Amino acid sequence: MSFKIIVEGGYALFTRPEMKLERVSYDVPPPGALEGLLKSYYWKPAIRYVIDKIIVFNPINFINIRENELKDKVSFAKVKSQMSKTGGDPCIYTSEERTQRASMLLSNVRYGIEFHFEMTGLKSDRDDEDDKKHYNIITRRLEKGQCFRTPCLGCAQFPVKKLTVVEDFDLNEIDSEIIAMGDVDLGFMSYRVNFEDKGIPINGDWDDPEFSDVATTEYYRPHMINGVIDVKRWHKEGIKC
Repeated sequence: MSFKIIVEGGYALFTRPEMKLERVSYDVPPPGALEGLLKSYYWKPAIRYVIDKIIVFNPINFINIRENELKDKVSFAKVKSQMSKTGGDPCIYTSEERTQRASMLLSNVRYGIEFHFEMTGLKSDRDDEDDKKHYNIITRRLEKGQCFRTPCLGCAQFPVKKLTVVEDFDLNEIDSEIIAMGDVDLGFMSYRVNFEDKGIPINGDWDDPEFSDVATTEYYRPHMINGVIDVKRWHKEGIKC
Protein backbone atom coordinates (compact mmCIF):
# COMPACT_ATOMS: atom_id res chain seq x y z
CA MET A 1 0.00 0.00 0.00
CA SER A 2 1.67 3.18 -1.19
CA PHE A 3 0.96 6.88 -0.84
CA LYS A 4 1.60 9.78 -3.19
CA ILE A 5 1.78 13.35 -1.95
CA ILE A 6 3.03 16.72 -3.20
CA VAL A 7 4.69 19.12 -0.77
CA GLU A 8 5.46 22.77 -1.44
CA GLY A 9 7.42 25.42 0.39
CA GLY A 10 9.03 28.81 -0.01
CA TYR A 11 12.43 27.57 1.16
CA ALA A 12 14.21 24.32 1.98
CA LEU A 13 17.57 23.43 3.52
CA PHE A 14 18.81 19.83 3.37
CA THR A 15 22.22 20.34 4.90
CA ARG A 16 25.27 18.64 3.44
CA PRO A 17 27.25 17.03 6.33
CA GLU A 18 30.60 17.78 4.69
CA MET A 19 30.05 21.55 5.01
CA LYS A 20 31.26 22.35 8.52
CA LEU A 21 31.20 26.14 8.81
CA GLU A 22 28.17 27.27 6.82
CA ARG A 23 25.00 25.39 5.88
CA VAL A 24 24.75 24.36 2.24
CA SER A 25 21.75 22.43 0.92
CA TYR A 26 21.72 19.36 -1.26
CA ASP A 27 20.14 19.97 -4.67
CA VAL A 28 17.27 17.62 -3.77
CA PRO A 29 15.87 16.23 -0.51
CA PRO A 30 17.48 13.11 0.98
CA PRO A 31 15.04 10.27 1.74
CA GLY A 32 15.79 10.54 5.47
CA ALA A 33 14.62 14.17 5.54
CA LEU A 34 11.34 13.18 3.90
CA GLU A 35 10.89 10.33 6.38
CA GLY A 36 11.19 12.94 9.15
CA LEU A 37 8.62 15.13 7.40
CA LEU A 38 6.15 12.22 7.32
CA LYS A 39 6.73 11.44 10.99
CA SER A 40 5.41 14.93 11.76
CA TYR A 41 2.00 13.70 10.64
CA TYR A 42 2.01 10.21 12.10
CA TRP A 43 4.53 7.93 13.77
CA LYS A 44 4.47 4.76 15.85
CA PRO A 45 7.31 2.42 16.85
CA ALA A 46 5.40 -0.31 15.00
CA ILE A 47 5.99 1.26 11.55
CA ARG A 48 8.78 2.79 9.49
CA TYR A 49 8.46 4.89 6.37
CA VAL A 50 10.24 3.97 3.13
CA ILE A 51 10.62 6.55 0.35
CA ASP A 52 10.16 4.98 -3.10
CA LYS A 53 10.30 7.94 -5.49
CA ILE A 54 10.99 11.67 -5.42
CA ILE A 55 9.73 14.01 -8.14
CA VAL A 56 11.37 17.44 -8.50
CA PHE A 57 8.76 19.69 -10.14
CA ASN A 58 10.34 23.14 -9.81
CA PRO A 59 13.74 24.39 -11.00
CA ILE A 60 16.61 23.98 -8.53
CA ASN A 61 17.28 27.56 -7.42
CA PHE A 62 19.71 28.50 -4.65
CA ILE A 63 19.73 31.69 -2.58
CA ASN A 64 22.09 32.89 0.15
CA ILE A 65 20.87 34.29 3.46
CA ARG A 66 22.45 35.30 6.77
CA GLU A 67 20.72 34.60 10.08
CA ASN A 68 21.34 35.76 13.63
CA GLU A 69 22.07 32.78 15.85
CA LEU A 70 23.47 32.08 19.31
CA LYS A 71 26.94 30.65 19.84
CA ASP A 72 25.93 28.76 22.98
CA LYS A 73 22.94 27.01 24.52
CA VAL A 74 21.38 26.95 27.98
CA SER A 75 23.42 24.80 30.37
CA PHE A 76 21.44 21.98 31.96
CA ALA A 77 23.81 22.00 34.95
CA LYS A 78 23.14 25.72 35.54
CA VAL A 79 19.39 25.18 35.33
CA LYS A 80 19.59 22.41 37.95
CA SER A 81 21.76 24.67 40.10
CA GLN A 82 19.22 27.50 39.86
CA MET A 83 16.32 25.17 40.72
CA SER A 84 18.15 23.89 43.81
CA LYS A 85 18.85 27.49 44.86
CA THR A 86 22.60 26.91 45.05
CA GLY A 87 23.37 29.64 42.55
CA GLY A 88 24.27 29.72 38.89
CA ASP A 89 22.87 31.86 36.12
CA PRO A 90 21.14 29.76 33.43
CA CYS A 91 20.36 32.76 31.23
CA ILE A 92 21.88 33.43 27.81
CA TYR A 93 22.27 37.10 26.95
CA THR A 94 21.74 37.44 23.23
CA SER A 95 23.68 40.70 22.96
CA GLU A 96 26.80 38.79 24.08
CA GLU A 97 26.21 35.45 22.35
CA ARG A 98 24.76 36.62 19.02
CA THR A 99 26.56 35.68 15.82
CA GLN A 100 25.72 35.58 12.13
CA ARG A 101 25.76 32.44 10.05
CA ALA A 102 25.33 32.11 6.31
CA SER A 103 23.21 29.47 4.61
CA MET A 104 22.67 28.46 0.99
CA LEU A 105 19.01 27.49 0.60
CA LEU A 106 16.69 26.14 -2.05
CA SER A 107 13.84 28.48 -2.96
CA ASN A 108 10.30 27.86 -4.26
CA VAL A 109 10.37 24.07 -3.94
CA ARG A 110 7.74 21.53 -4.97
CA TYR A 111 8.30 17.80 -4.56
CA GLY A 112 6.29 14.71 -5.28
CA ILE A 113 6.87 11.92 -2.76
CA GLU A 114 5.85 8.30 -3.28
CA PHE A 115 6.27 6.15 -0.18
CA HIS A 116 5.01 3.16 1.77
CA PHE A 117 5.45 1.91 5.31
CA GLU A 118 6.63 -1.38 6.77
CA MET A 119 5.80 -3.03 10.09
CA THR A 120 8.79 -3.14 12.45
CA GLY A 121 7.50 -5.63 14.99
CA LEU A 122 8.32 -3.19 17.79
CA LYS A 123 6.02 -2.10 20.61
CA SER A 124 2.44 -1.32 19.65
CA ASP A 125 -0.30 0.23 21.72
CA ARG A 126 -2.69 -2.59 20.93
CA ASP A 127 -2.33 -6.30 20.21
CA ASP A 128 -4.74 -6.15 17.23
CA GLU A 129 -2.66 -3.57 15.39
CA ASP A 130 -2.29 -4.24 11.67
CA ASP A 131 -1.11 -2.49 8.51
CA LYS A 132 -4.64 -1.61 7.38
CA LYS A 133 -5.23 0.35 10.57
CA HIS A 134 -2.06 2.38 10.06
CA TYR A 135 -2.85 2.93 6.38
CA ASN A 136 -6.24 4.43 7.24
CA ILE A 137 -4.82 6.67 9.96
CA ILE A 138 -1.99 7.96 7.73
CA THR A 139 -4.41 8.64 4.87
CA ARG A 140 -6.79 10.57 7.12
CA ARG A 141 -4.10 12.66 8.75
CA LEU A 142 -2.43 13.55 5.46
CA GLU A 143 -5.73 14.49 3.80
CA LYS A 144 -6.77 16.67 6.75
CA GLY A 145 -3.30 18.11 7.34
CA GLN A 146 -3.26 16.86 10.93
CA CYS A 147 0.20 16.92 12.46
CA PHE A 148 1.60 16.91 16.00
CA ARG A 149 4.55 19.13 15.03
CA THR A 150 5.09 21.49 12.11
CA PRO A 151 6.42 19.50 9.12
CA CYS A 152 9.51 21.14 7.68
CA LEU A 153 11.71 20.99 4.62
CA GLY A 154 15.03 20.12 6.19
CA CYS A 155 15.13 22.74 8.97
CA ALA A 156 12.42 23.83 11.39
CA GLN A 157 12.45 27.44 10.16
CA PHE A 158 11.37 26.29 6.68
CA PRO A 159 7.91 24.72 7.11
CA VAL A 160 5.84 22.93 4.50
CA LYS A 161 3.38 25.48 3.08
CA LYS A 162 1.09 23.00 1.35
CA LEU A 163 0.64 19.22 1.23
CA THR A 164 -1.66 17.52 -1.28
CA VAL A 165 -2.56 13.83 -1.47
CA VAL A 166 -2.80 12.71 -5.11
CA GLU A 167 -3.73 9.48 -6.90
CA ASP A 168 -0.89 9.89 -9.37
CA PHE A 169 1.75 12.43 -10.35
CA ASP A 170 1.26 14.53 -13.47
CA LEU A 171 4.77 14.49 -14.94
CA ASN A 172 3.70 17.18 -17.40
CA GLU A 173 3.90 19.58 -14.44
CA ILE A 174 7.67 19.11 -14.16
CA ASP A 175 9.36 22.34 -15.21
CA SER A 176 10.99 22.36 -18.65
CA GLU A 177 14.27 23.43 -17.04
CA ILE A 178 14.34 20.19 -15.05
CA ILE A 179 13.40 18.10 -18.09
CA ALA A 180 16.21 19.71 -20.08
CA MET A 181 18.74 18.50 -17.50
CA GLY A 182 18.07 14.89 -18.56
CA ASP A 183 20.00 12.30 -16.54
CA VAL A 184 21.77 14.03 -13.63
CA ASP A 185 24.24 12.23 -11.36
CA LEU A 186 23.55 13.85 -7.98
CA GLY A 187 26.70 12.45 -6.41
CA PHE A 188 26.90 10.80 -3.01
CA MET A 189 24.06 11.90 -0.74
CA SER A 190 22.85 11.03 2.71
CA TYR A 191 20.20 8.32 2.51
CA ARG A 192 19.27 8.21 6.18
CA VAL A 193 20.74 8.27 9.69
CA ASN A 194 20.67 4.85 11.37
CA PHE A 195 20.63 4.90 15.17
CA GLU A 196 22.43 2.15 17.03
CA ASP A 197 19.42 1.35 19.22
CA LYS A 198 17.24 0.62 16.13
CA GLY A 199 14.32 2.38 17.79
CA ILE A 200 14.34 0.17 20.88
CA PRO A 201 14.84 1.82 24.32
CA ILE A 202 18.29 1.02 25.66
CA ASN A 203 16.80 0.80 29.18
CA GLY A 204 14.12 -1.66 28.02
CA ASP A 205 11.34 0.54 29.37
CA TRP A 206 8.73 1.67 26.82
CA ASP A 207 6.86 3.70 29.47
CA ASP A 208 9.94 5.79 30.30
CA PRO A 209 12.25 5.13 27.34
CA GLU A 210 15.87 6.16 26.93
CA PHE A 211 17.34 6.07 23.44
CA SER A 212 20.92 6.09 22.17
CA ASP A 213 22.41 9.11 20.40
CA VAL A 214 24.99 6.93 18.65
CA ALA A 215 24.30 6.79 14.92
CA THR A 216 25.88 6.28 11.52
CA THR A 217 24.92 7.86 8.19
CA GLU A 218 24.03 5.70 5.22
CA TYR A 219 24.84 7.13 1.80
CA TYR A 220 23.65 6.48 -1.73
CA ARG A 221 24.33 7.88 -5.19
CA PRO A 222 21.05 8.70 -6.95
CA HIS A 223 20.36 9.90 -10.47
CA MET A 224 17.59 12.34 -11.30
CA ILE A 225 16.20 11.39 -14.71
CA ASN A 226 13.87 14.03 -16.19
CA GLY A 227 13.00 15.16 -12.66
CA VAL A 228 12.38 11.66 -11.23
CA ILE A 229 14.59 10.03 -8.58
CA ASP A 230 13.86 6.30 -8.32
CA VAL A 231 14.84 5.69 -4.69
CA LYS A 232 13.09 2.31 -4.72
CA ARG A 233 15.64 1.03 -7.21
CA TRP A 234 18.37 1.64 -4.64
CA HIS A 235 16.85 0.33 -1.43
CA LYS A 236 15.13 -2.68 -3.04
CA GLU A 237 17.90 -3.94 -5.29
CA GLY A 238 20.78 -2.78 -3.09
CA ILE A 239 22.48 -0.85 -5.89
CA LYS A 240 23.50 2.76 -6.38
CA CYS A 241 20.94 4.59 -8.53
